Amino acid sequence: MLIVDRASGAFRDDQFRTLPELLHGDELIVFNNVRVIPARLFGHRLGVHAQPPSRKTKREHLTGEMEVFLTRKIDAEVWEALVRPGRKLPVGERVAFGEGELEAEILTRGELGLRTVRFHAKDGRATVEHLERLGHVPLPPYIARADENSDKERYQTVFARRPGAVAAPTAGLHFTPEILERIRARGCEMCEITLNVGLGTFQPVHTDILEEHKIHAEAYEIGEEAAQKINTAKKTRSPIMAVGTTVVRALEDAVQRADSAGQRVVAGTAEAKIFILPGHEFRIVDAILTNFHLPKSTLLALVSAFVGREKILAAYRHAVQAQYRFYSYGDCMLIR
Repeated sequence: MLIVDRASGAFRDDQFRTLPELLHGDELIVFNNVRVIPARLFGHRLGVHAQPPSRKTKREHLTGEMEVFLTRKIDAEVWEALVRPGRKLPVGERVAFGEGELEAEILTRGELGLRTVRFHAKDGRATVEHLERLGHVPLPPYIARADENSDKERYQTVFARRPGAVAAPTAGLHFTPEILERIRARGCEMCEITLNVGLGTFQPVHTDILEEHKIHAEAYEIGEEAAQKINTAKKTRSPIMAVGTTVVRALEDAVQRADSAGQRVVAGTAEAKIFILPGHEFRIVDAILTNFHLPKSTLLALVSAFVGREKILAAYRHAVQAQYRFYSYGDCMLIR
């Protein structure tokens, strides 16, 4: 774990296991308790409604494998998804999964290859039941192996409870029950929120000008207890430490929706549409525990906004020279 002083930019090497002792004991630590769903589905084409395929085309439909990667839930049966190979799937096209008990119809085509799909279960069971059975865990692409059934538990944080993410909130993967117990013993407060990690978190920047990048929305929920703890911490000037950039995004979005009663954060559900760039005024978060992020990512822009561009680049240069591990299963950075 690399420890970075937010004010000076100074940094030093440490180990994550020492985190409880590094805390002062007055912090409120906020976790994202979202659970990763089996978001990758593999099926075959069925054709377009009201347009029966020819025998040759039908044979292609039945043998050509299609991948539907769910990125954001719209309602119980409708999802935003990436489809591969997408160029072959027009609006109205249907894809069957398993033995045909679950189908998806392409409703709309969007930017960057996104599609809106509606699921229909032929056996009357809920779509979510079929997803759990037929879906595959969306492991990070640098893990060069097929997913295994054990990944449905291994690619989760120890506090994962609320299904809805298509990627793990990776800063949380460092925690163990023993570490959490030592943090409690230190005297720190804890609370949980839920942000459904989606395309907005890992989609790279596609524009030359950072401000022109269109970031995708991600649904989040802040419960009454969490909102109360966050507001109390701000009132008493207790530091708030966000575990992961997903927590930062949810809290900084929520403060913009604060009501006229003067609360810093209001409980409820919303969609985080905020794009945190250098120059952003952080109103909630005082410290961040985060992994190391890739170039041209919105997450690197977020930590640059929190620390300062030159300071964070200096810390990253040290991390590269010191052979810190990047990516989802990599090392972490404590910024405070």
